[in-house]
Amino acid sequence: MIITLIVFLAILTQATVGFGLALVSMPLLVAVVGIKTATPLVALIATVAELVILGRYWRSIQFQSIKPLIISSVIGIPLGVFILREVDEAIITPILGVVILGYALYALFSPRLPRLAGRAWAYGFGFIGGILGGAYNTSGPPVIIYGSCRRWPPDEFKGNIQGYFIPITLLVLAVHGVSGNYTTAVWQNFLWAIPGIILGLIGGFFLSGRLDPHRFRKIVLILLLFLGLRLLF
Repeated sequence: MIITLIVFLAILTQATVGFGLALVSMPLLVAVVGIKTATPLVALIATVAELVILGRYWRSIQFQSIKPLIISSVIGIPLGVFILREVDEAIITPILGVVILGYALYALFSPRLPRLAGRAWAYGFGFIGGILGGAYNTSGPPVIIYGSCRRWPPDEFKGNIQGYFIPITLLVLAVHGVSGNYTTAVWQNFLWAIPGIILGLIGGFFLSGRLDPHRFRKIVLILLLFLGLRLLF
């Protein structure tokens, strides 16, 4: 039941404000099932949810803008999955806390980052996103920062982020499969996650046009601060 509630909260956040699925679900699921189970589990959940959410934003995707991000992420994902398999949980779990805490601080204070004129930067941001995606399903923060530095307009921003997530999540899903990470525990917990996915999508789509997105986003980011700190300490 706790798996269903965690997934519901994460999907509700993603469908309402366009981010937060992995950032919300990973630290909570790690506390329940451990990071070795949580990472492939969230990859399964994200694939289902993002394919549905993509239908709202696909017209805004600028494929040329996200192509270098995807190409470089493809290189980083296997490295991230390797780190997940081979590095001790006591080491990689606090790193996830640093990623979540760092992103929450960045998003809350919204520093004015320098404008990046060339697309060559995308390869570096995408590679880091690929590593984080393979290890933690958190490929979003580097790509969001890159989009901010490129000054993507709001609709293009949402479309590009979703357009990036789909192929990357599918690849993460495949690499976890090849690596043998889909254990019985992962599939059992995924069955518990299905009601949370369905209810979270329904609730998120309902709230997205009726809730102040900026206020809800701030509440989520404050929650992420506490979740990141919890993984560190």
